[in-house]
This record gives sequence, structure tokens and C-alpha cells, in this order.
Amino acid sequence: MKIHLTSVFVDDQDRALSFYTDVLGFVKKHDVPVGGTDRWLTVVSPEEPDGIELLLEPSGHPAVAPFKTALVQDGIPAASFAVDDVRAEFERLRGLGVRFTQEPLEMGPITTAVLDDTCGNLIQIAHSK
Repeated sequence: MKIHLTSVFVDDQDRALSFYTDVLGFVKKHDVPVGGTDRWLTVVSPEEPDGIELLLEPSGHPAVAPFKTALVQDGIPAASFAVDDVRAEFERLRGLGVRFTQEPLEMGPITTAVLDDTCGNLIQIAHSK
């Protein structure tokens, strides 16, 4: 068994697609209408185009808003993405105007930073030595 798909709830799929592709560097994999304005919208790493997909899931369900609000208030990331160099990625993203809620932090062999994805989520970037 392996992970095939995971998701983050987003407030606006178009804004999320722009952020996750233009800023974070992911690549759109699927964009399929599923009724109304919602879409089955996934992105993948350009390094693994057939790898794990991230679904940019619409936040329409009533349970989503309080869940996301609680996570953000408590500083809990909705997802974690691996990077080769957290400090370099932090500088690159900050140069693009990305807001971080946690600057790079070393915790033994792991370095992390946490950013705001502009769609209601905190996202962690991490590197393990």
C-alpha cells in the first residue's frame, strides 16, 4: 500500500492553483469540472509527475471552516513538503512575497519553516539531514 492522493482544503481553487504552481513550483495534473464551480484539481511535484497528487479541495463543507481556523490559530500546518534546503527555499519564497509564520528552525536533524498558502492553510517545508 502507498499514498496516492492527499488534499488541502482551499478557499479559492483558482488562487490556490496559482500559488501552488507559480509560487511553490508544483505542476497541474488534473483539472476536471465536478459540478458548479468546483473542480477535481490536483498538482504534483515536477520531480515526480506520476507521484503523489495534492488535491486542492474546495472548502465548501460546513465542517471545513472551523477545522481550518482551529489549525491556523494553533499554528498547525495542513501539509508538509520536503525541500532540499529550507533556508534557501525560505529566502526564495520570501522574495516572492510569501508570508511565513515560522522562520527556519533547526530541531536536531530536521529543519522546518511554516508559510501561509493564501488559501486558508499553513504549510510546512522541511528537510531532514
